[in-house]
Amino acid sequence: MGIRVAVAGASGYAGGELLRLIAGHPELELVLATGHSQAGSTLRAVHPHLVTLADLALTATDPAQLAGADLVFLALPHGESAALAAALPPEVAVVDLGADHRLTDAAAWRRYYGGPHAGAWTYGLPELPGQRAAIAASRRVAAGGCYAVAITLALAPLIADGVVSADDVVVVAASGTSGAGRTAKPHLLGSEVMGDLSPYKVGAHQHVPEIKQATGARTLSFTPVLAPMPRGILATVTARPLSSAPPQEILRSAYADEPFVHVLPDGAWPHTAATLGSNSCHLQATVDVDSGRVVVTSAIDNLGKGAAGQALQCANIMLGLPETTGLAVNGVAP
Repeated sequence: MGIRVAVAGASGYAGGELLRLIAGHPELELVLATGHSQAGSTLRAVHPHLVTLADLALTATDPAQLAGADLVFLALPHGESAALAAALPPEVAVVDLGADHRLTDAAAWRRYYGGPHAGAWTYGLPELPGQRAAIAASRRVAAGGCYAVAITLALAPLIADGVVSADDVVVVAASGTSGAGRTAKPHLLGSEVMGDLSPYKVGAHQHVPEIKQATGARTLSFTPVLAPMPRGILATVTARPLSSAPPQEILRSAYADEPFVHVLPDGAWPHTAATLGSNSCHLQATVDVDSGRVVVTSAIDNLGKGAAGQALQCANIMLGLPETTGLAVNGVAP
């Protein structure tokens, strides 16, 4: 018998990706999958690609049942994780894919999300300095948001080493439609999305305070863009330089021993298709010949390193397992 795990919110895209990863994990045993609106449905109906789990029925989200697992993943909408997590016994390890426990600043939570602040858990981005040890010592971990992961991995080492200014960061990032969740919405219909790029939440995206918290940035202008693809994020991060240090060498040094972060060779640039189905982040950096600004481009699979893969990476660390267990470094093509 393996380590018993449960997934709350298993009917969504991130929940489905978690189920897929758990099904291929040699140490984990899925004992419960909940989906409030889909309770009673089998996974054959909800996630037809999960053929080895096809006969498993989704149940209502009941804390008493979740408490029987060794580890619980929460793949719920923002604002719904805190109450459920509070009802679970402290000995049950929990990884939350939502935003409820990411922010340390209660005022920032109220400004960007609204409602009461549930308090901060250990932030689940292992590649940040000190976070791997903190995750290993924790029973409650808040996995990073998808945009935040892509941008933080591109920016944090450069601010930490004084290579770029923390006061002048500009980001434009495009994301696939799965980042908006599985709930039917008119603007996400295929006929609306295909052949179109559209900005949204311009100047007020909820990941801004998380990115500032994780990177040390003080001023951040962020424009997210909805792209006509199911999954993937491509983020372009620019910042004012403070030194002449080559930014790509700073990134290579920072991530030299990281299994999932890859600084590409000179001349090669990240693209989303290369990260599809993986837990990897691809990075490249340069200095703009006209403005002199540092430019870093980052690509991830928003359901992989940006959600389910990141959560499983954290869970492996919490459980004392090799960090890469059950996770792909290589992407899927075409």
